[in-house]
Amino acid sequence: MSKLTVYHYPPCGTCRNAIKSLQSKGHELELHHIKETPPSASELDDLVKQSGLELKKFFNTSGEVYKELGLKDKLAGMTREEQLALLSSNGMLIKRPIVTDGKNVTVGYKEETYEQVWSK
Repeated sequence: MSKLTVYHYPPCGTCRNAIKSLQSKGHELELHHIKETPPSASELDDLVKQSGLELKKFFNTSGEVYKELGLKDKLAGMTREEQLALLSSNGMLIKRPIVTDGKNVTVGYKEETYEQVWSK
């Protein structure tokens, strides 16, 4: 299987389940602690483009930091560059885990999505 880069938060149960799923499929994983070393704005920009998802899908909308900053009402008024800079400044704002092989990108964890994308 392929080598995958995984941006995760170790205490997060969803991240742990995603990692177990990927390991059970035989993938070699390069793990990045999303809080200690969040991806840079340019890395995030590449991930967003590769994923085909909207940038807002990369925000952890259920997280405390997102709510504390009142981003629900502020994101729409921010430029793409401002949003990327904000995400890269605090890994806890990023929806996790993010998994990539350099071509494909998944955000969050759904077993059916992992079956489709990472079982190849």
